[in-house]
Amino acid sequence: MKCPFCKEDRDKVIDSRSSDAGRVIRRRRQCLVCKRRFTTYEKIGESFKLYVVKKDNLRVPYDRDKIIAGLQKACYKRPVSAERIQQVADRVEENIFRNFDKEVSSAFIGESVMKHLRQVDKVAYIRFASVYRDFEDAGELIEEVSQVIAEARHDGQPKLFDT
Repeated sequence: MKCPFCKEDRDKVIDSRSSDAGRVIRRRRQCLVCKRRFTTYEKIGESFKLYVVKKDNLRVPYDRDKIIAGLQKACYKRPVSAERIQQVADRVEENIFRNFDKEVSSAFIGESVMKHLRQVDKVAYIRFASVYRDFEDAGELIEEVSQVIAEARHDGQPKLFDT
């Protein structure tokens, strides 16, 4: 591994951790020449491909970046950190790989994202649900918002909206 600072290839691993999903290994390294520290990430290679089965039965290769992009859109201008978005993506991915080997439905992925996002930020959840569930009219959206409000009141959380 070449040091990104001095370009020498002599370093030592200081710390090594796997992500929640166990699919990425984070290594903290120190260059033995310039003594600076840097982090590398190793993604575990797969000998097989996981495919996502869409609503129209089209099969496309699984792409974690699509999950993250959807989460970022839902969390736009919300108090949700990039790290938290990665954690949600990790949990969703963990659910996928725990339950499926070769194919997973897009419905499973969408429901899993919504389940985890609902715990993180209710507004981001509503945004994601409105796109994912493709509400036909405002009534469906209002019904979903009402459920979220009722859940928040039941859990003793502060009001989300004045009603």
